[in-house]
Amino acid sequence: MEVGDVREVTVGDCADLHYVDTGMYGTSEYGAVYLLDDERPAIVESGIGTNYEAILAALDEVGIDREAVEAIAVTHVHLDHAGGAGYLAEACPNADVYVPEVGAEHLVDPSRLVAGTKAAVGDQWEFYAEPKPIPEERVVPVADGDAIDLGEHELRVHEAPGHAPHQAVFEDPENDAVFTGDAAGIWVPSVEEIRETSPPAQFDLERCLEDVETLTEIDPDVLLYTHFGPREVGEDAADVLDEYARVLTEWVEAVEAARAELGDDEAVIEHFASETEMSDVWGERKARAEAAMNVRGVLGYLDWREG
Repeated sequence: MEVGDVREVTVGDCADLHYVDTGMYGTSEYGAVYLLDDERPAIVESGIGTNYEAILAALDEVGIDREAVEAIAVTHVHLDHAGGAGYLAEACPNADVYVPEVGAEHLVDPSRLVAGTKAAVGDQWEFYAEPKPIPEERVVPVADGDAIDLGEHELRVHEAPGHAPHQAVFEDPENDAVFTGDAAGIWVPSVEEIRETSPPAQFDLERCLEDVETLTEIDPDVLLYTHFGPREVGEDAADVLDEYARVLTEWVEAVEAARAELGDDEAVIEHFASETEMSDVWGERKARAEAAMNVRGVLGYLDWREG
């Protein structure tokens, strides 16, 4: 799938659903935004602001008028999920922006979010667009147990705070699918592998594993990854999610062991950045930056756990 491509989600029993490759970080098959064509059309996730025009073009291709969009829903306020929300809200004047309540204030005033993102992503910031503040009256905070009614479909909100305290996943019962945010890891369709995501500064392994249990209890037929794309899991959902729990646990253990061996956090970061296996998929620059960011998140978690 190439940057800007729009595809219908046809796995499982999904209907009325498309996704677009936003070309996040200049990389194909890394960042997806979903379009639900219903009585109240919705955009799920919003990208990093850069290339938001690709999302608007996808609306045109699918046949959804921008004025008809009524919901922009983001799983959490990390800018690779929520950074484009202000741009989309400006282009879709009748849409409210739904966001987990813990993070709602950061869409109204994104200044602290920007500062935290710059600290987390380093020189990857050049790939971002400065987020547009969203008028408070257009931001709708949602909490665990809420539902966003779209007509035939609804987005049921399930708290998933392990990756970040402001994260939720959205269940679409009509499609037997879940928009996973970062709660189920990063799916790499070209190599059919699941990868860890553990960015600073609020990554929490134990709560991430609880989020996996939340997804297992929902037991969806399809996982809709922001990173990247739909994945039919069918009766194997529990096994797929168990695999991510194992991948994430082993990742934390590997970083902890490297810290004990090397004794210097910068050396630990460089070790994993130089050993990444994802350069052939995402390109060397993105793969190294992804590894380094995830290591920093684990190191912060270990400091917190040991403190």
